[in-house]
Amino acid sequence: MMRRALPSSFLVLAALVLPGAPVLASTKDESVHVVEQGETLNGIANRAGVAASAIVKANGLKEPYVVKVGQKLAIPRAAAPAPAPTAKPRPAPTATSRTAASAQAVASKAAAVSAETEEVHAVAPGETLGGIAQRAGVARVLIIEANGLQPPYAVRTGQKLKIPRTRRHTVKAGDTGFSISLKYAVPWEQIALANGLDAAAPVKAGQSLLIPTLVDARAGPAPIPAAAAQPVKTAQPAAVRFLWPVTGEVRRKFAASGNPHDGIDIKAPQGTMVRAAAAGIVKFAGAEKEQFGNLVVLDHGNGWFTAYGFLSRVTVKEGAKVAAGERVGLVGSTGLAKGDELHFEVRQDGKPVDPLDALPKAP
Repeated sequence: MMRRALPSSFLVLAALVLPGAPVLASTKDESVHVVEQGETLNGIANRAGVAASAIVKANGLKEPYVVKVGQKLAIPRAAAPAPAPTAKPRPAPTATSRTAASAQAVASKAAAVSAETEEVHAVAPGETLGGIAQRAGVARVLIIEANGLQPPYAVRTGQKLKIPRTRRHTVKAGDTGFSISLKYAVPWEQIALANGLDAAAPVKAGQSLLIPTLVDARAGPAPIPAAAAQPVKTAQPAAVRFLWPVTGEVRRKFAASGNPHDGIDIKAPQGTMVRAAAAGIVKFAGAEKEQFGNLVVLDHGNGWFTAYGFLSRVTVKEGAKVAAGERVGLVGSTGLAKGDELHFEVRQDGKPVDPLDALPKAP
């Protein structure tokens, strides 16, 4: 199996922007907003001064709360937020002040170089939003939306700004939208939206894809909608962390190099019950036609995920809480299975872990 990372739907996407996209207009006075190219729910909520959860509720949006170009969103209105303080006009510079300003600018530039590697940047004297964005190599609109800034987008000395990061992925032979989504833990619909692609169309080798930045919901400017499930916290031993999901011979083991295989394939009769390796929340439950067939992904908290593929039938629903040992599906031969077997993966913080290192000795 290609290297992938499991989904993280409990994270909230920062704003997306396409190359050459203009700075988005304020929605502060709108009661109905028409979604424009590159906009996201969080960005619209930030500019409108309305909680994302309120827009979700007013429009009956469903997870993962993706909005589409041209979609009309009702903007529920509450008490108007206090206006941003008006910047005081600067006095005309004298020869002395010009010299001081020049020295200050040099110092500011040196201090701001660190913005290239910072996730949070403290605004230095003389800096502007545009300058910070340019030095950090991040679109200005991304910083505006990640920090919930309002027009005229002035920043003040000492203000701490989140610098959202974007990544790029060059499509390789064998890549699919699903495998790319798993690798970066970003829903494929959001990656497709960020690149102006049809989410249903196949990817092409050589394509360069913008991977949207994920921002921890606890640090984001908009609250998580109430419907979003929280990961289950489970205290488990450091070595034997999971239970065997099914009893059977391991046909193919984990391999980190050569012909990489990110999990193990366990042989078992068709219809054998597949059990959750630990308590968790169902993050994906459905068909993945390219490789895994019928697939279930569980989030166990603290960065741990397990995946169960090749199922003949999925018996849980997304968002459901499952106990350790509870049935999540039935053994099958869907996807790229070589017979009746279960494909089982374990990941920590998005990186594949040899399941045999996290399981008791073979039953």
